[in-house]
Amino acid sequence: MTDPSLSESGRMPARKPGPGPEADLLAFYRRHATEVLIPFWIGALDERYGGVLTCFENSGARLLSRNKYVWSQGRFLWLLSRLSSLCSRGLLDGDAGEYLDHAGRTAGFIDEHAILPNGNCAFLLSETGELLESVPGEGHDTSLFADCFVVLGYAEYARVGGEDRFLAKALYLYDRVLARIGRGEVRTEPYPIPRGYEAHSLPMILLNTSQELAESTERLGHPRARELRDRASGYAAEIMDGFCLGDGDVVTELKPEDEALAGTLLARHRNPGHSLESMWFVLSESQRHDRDDQTRRAATVIRRAVELGWDDDHGGLLRFVDRDGGMPKGVPTDDPYERLIRETWDTKLWWPHSEALYATLLAAEVSDDPTFYKLYNKVHDYAFGTFPNPDRSVGEWVQIRDRRGRPVEKVVALPVKDPYHVLRNVLLVIELLNEGTGTS
Repeated sequence: MTDPSLSESGRMPARKPGPGPEADLLAFYRRHATEVLIPFWIGALDERYGGVLTCFENSGARLLSRNKYVWSQGRFLWLLSRLSSLCSRGLLDGDAGEYLDHAGRTAGFIDEHAILPNGNCAFLLSETGELLESVPGEGHDTSLFADCFVVLGYAEYARVGGEDRFLAKALYLYDRVLARIGRGEVRTEPYPIPRGYEAHSLPMILLNTSQELAESTERLGHPRARELRDRASGYAAEIMDGFCLGDGDVVTELKPEDEALAGTLLARHRNPGHSLESMWFVLSESQRHDRDDQTRRAATVIRRAVELGWDDDHGGLLRFVDRDGGMPKGVPTDDPYERLIRETWDTKLWWPHSEALYATLLAAEVSDDPTFYKLYNKVHDYAFGTFPNPDRSVGEWVQIRDRRGRPVEKVVALPVKDPYHVLRNVLLVIELLNEGTGTS
């Protein structure tokens, strides 16, 4: 299962690296992006109607449906825009203009087909853009996460391409999301929030969405830039103060509103991947505001998430764990999400490992603590030895594996091969390592 492109030169030493090793790791990530990940997704572009096709089986060898989840379309718009940016800055080989053209067609497809008459985003479209219901009878705007991912895509496309009109569209959708949450109109397919709990996922997605909008408004000189940066800082504080409840504890995914629910499995379970992703959002924000206290706390949560989630028997990060480690336990509630936790807790998913790669490297950079390079090495060896598709003619990662690392056919959130986490984190690592080498 080992990635043929992996070599010892692609392994980060367990200390702050000098220019040589860091440059080697940078070359490894550039190669992995251009030879393993990008070719797959360029081949999945819908040149006829716009957008990207994502309904592949786990290995990526077969396309199972030509339907388009708006969630993935917004994410892919972000990726295409960031690819254009990296190429224009000389951080990655490729045609920046071609990526931006693809981004423009994807933005156009979303804008034409995904925005409903009520101003919300649809969740599911056909290949040509017709509205579909993911759950019959539940309507088309069943998840505000879809809206947030479109905001992310629009914002990055606006930032990279100087597209003021798409920044305006992003801000409009963002304001609608905030208004819907304020009215209690929170729909979060494919995982509805269980009654009686506050979900970490809401301030988490709002933090990242606010960060992306702040970047775009700052770049384009928009008057809301300061407001959005303040909002991002506020969401980071909400996560740290409201969901990191113990001293360095891994993020509480579902915080019970009533103490009587504190012993439930839903309240006790932890999601290592979400903790890692959320904490690098927080780290990025705390660095902007010179919040050393918040930086230290977020770095501690990153370390704890890897330690708590790591499978000592077979390696890799477990999908869900108990707050004390191991198999989730607690009082049952028979909630659908609880059943998902029980049935899939020991699977090994692609996205937590890609988040761990970036989170541990970023924590190492901001803390100068060699512990994080050791954690990075462990995650790197498992991730690149397990997930990259051994069939190089297909490429990308085999995204869902069982506890022993064997591929399995399961639906994680949407029945898609998601384009976002791995490629996003590889691009972010390239940017981070490039800063460390002082090149380009």
